Amino acid sequence: MSTLSLLTSQSKETKAISRINRNSKLFKTILNAILEKKGENTVSLDLRKIPEAVADFFIICEATSTTQVRAIADNIEVKVRELCNEAPYRHEGMNALQWVLVDYVNVVVHIFQPETRKFYRLEEMWSDAATAGHE
Repeated sequence: MSTLSLLTSQSKETKAISRINRNSKLFKTILNAILEKKGENTVSLDLRKIPEAVADFFIICEATSTTQVRAIADNIEVKVRELCNEAPYRHEGMNALQWVLVDYVNVVVHIFQPETRKFYRLEEMWSDAATAGHE
């Protein structure tokens, strides 16, 4: 088989990439990990229709202590690695534990202390996004 025909046949077999949604395994795994550690006031922002958005979804929750912020962030990383075989692209804020960001590229998780969440008001900043509450 020639190289050109090999390339052509491989490209036909390539699967189409599906966009993430609220029913995606990654999305559900993150939500369950938050709820397992008693994250509060959890909402998701659907950013897919906003051209400037850096991700498809933001998931935002609160924790009442630095210990709980760390527990939620750690549980998200463990559960996503275990169930989805994915590691975060990056995470930020693990030193101060006032606002921890766990970035899975298409889904970015924000874990806030309540006062920090009130100060930054991400939901207001992205008010064009469709919002859903999760309990």
